[in-house]
Amino acid sequence: MKLNHLNLTVTDVPQTHKFLEKYFGMRDMGGNKNISFLSDENGIVLTLTSMKVGRETEVKYPATFHVGFIQESETRVNEINQRLRDDGFVVPPPSRQHGSWTFYFAAPGGFTIEVLC
Repeated sequence: MKLNHLNLTVTDVPQTHKFLEKYFGMRDMGGNKNISFLSDENGIVLTLTSMKVGRETEVKYPATFHVGFIQESETRVNEINQRLRDDGFVVPPPSRQHGSWTFYFAAPGGFTIEVLC
């Protein structure tokens, strides 16, 4: 079995789409202001859906929900952390947690991202 895709409901589809392309190398597969598609080098498809499409008016994920981006080294985790900081995002410094060099932060769109190695 192979995981094919994951759908995230987000507060702003275009903003979240651009963010994931810029910082995590996701590739554009098209879309519009209400739904867009991205893919990674492993073939997973990430669908971003506007909360305006459904009945909900607010994105509500459980407190522990997050999307993880595994990196090849601690150096790469540090580089992404610094790049986010340089661009004005509020992110904590990486630290050793659950056996990984990692940090979590609130991403544009209303969900949490973990960057780790």
